[in-house]
Amino acid sequence: MTSPATRVSGVELPPVFCPFESAIHPRVRQVEKRAVKWIGDSGMCASERERAWAVATHSADFFARFAPVAEEERLLAAALWVYWGFAFDDARCDSGPLSSRPAQFNALAGQVQRACETDSAVGADRFVGALQDIMRRFRGFAPPTQVSRFAHAHRAWLSGVAWQIGNQAAGRMPGLDDFLTMRLLSSGGEPTFALLELATGAQVPDRELHRPAVRALTEMAILVAALDNDGHSLRKELGGGEADQNVYTVLMQELSCPLEDAVRAGTGLRDRVLLRFMELHDRVRPTAGEDLRTYLGGLMYGIRGNNEWGLRVPRYIRSGYWPDEMDDTLLTWADEPSDTRPGPVEGAPAIAWWWDADLS
Repeated sequence: MTSPATRVSGVELPPVFCPFESAIHPRVRQVEKRAVKWIGDSGMCASERERAWAVATHSADFFARFAPVAEEERLLAAALWVYWGFAFDDARCDSGPLSSRPAQFNALAGQVQRACETDSAVGADRFVGALQDIMRRFRGFAPPTQVSRFAHAHRAWLSGVAWQIGNQAAGRMPGLDDFLTMRLLSSGGEPTFALLELATGAQVPDRELHRPAVRALTEMAILVAALDNDGHSLRKELGGGEADQNVYTVLMQELSCPLEDAVRAGTGLRDRVLLRFMELHDRVRPTAGEDLRTYLGGLMYGIRGNNEWGLRVPRYIRSGYWPDEMDDTLLTWADEPSDTRPGPVEGAPAIAWWWDADLS
């Protein structure tokens, strides 16, 4: 089914191509209710407005679509980190006082990362204690290997945010290759997909998770979701004068083109990555063990669920002082990808290896 495109500043945003199954955890509302209480008790929000916007991320709905069969306590803990991540991003990364002060952000990021790694770490920032509470929950039900994988993914995210803030402070618009590499990190996809093992209880053996083909699938899922989010947030960013480093502004510079052409090019780039994901997934899945199959299914649920959530959530579609309710508009999807050209994306050597013929 196709739908009318969304119009942003005179430019049409095409419907999303995403031929994956939709699912959501049956206990999502109960998990959300518990999470909202935790947000109020956590001390991470400095004002009622911050609390309202954290709640309005509907992060329980978000991750309930990534892990629709998770145990409730595991899903709750994973959703709490997503709520925490969005609140931290809003207050300390995207638009807070550190959003253009890389030295100060890096010092905070180091403290936050250590709090992720050990409960004995001490930090004055209001986000530290809330993160440590979440990590205690993870350690309470997950083996050390899965908790360690999440901590490493968390560090990768903070390093990408530091890169992004450094660009912003220097007034630097990255080229396409640098942007895609940065976005793989700064989007938060690494820790979000690392939550899949924690939420589902899957324990993917190292020999499977670290296979080049599985790593490529993980990176492709991260990038597709990140580029989808660039589209979801474009209306709000343009309306608030916030649009800076996203795939469209990067392509406008890279191709010396107007926004309309950049939207077309960005959509095509995203669809080509998704098609390669589908092709490689279908090659890897038949020989995967049970836990790896669970993980691969989570990547697909995540790509689909990120769109179902992102096309409705106030975080991306509202820019008022207070958030509105979640949009309940019926979503429609593109029938076909906008660009089916095979082979690596031009001008992006950092991700060209995803198309290697001998990936295994």
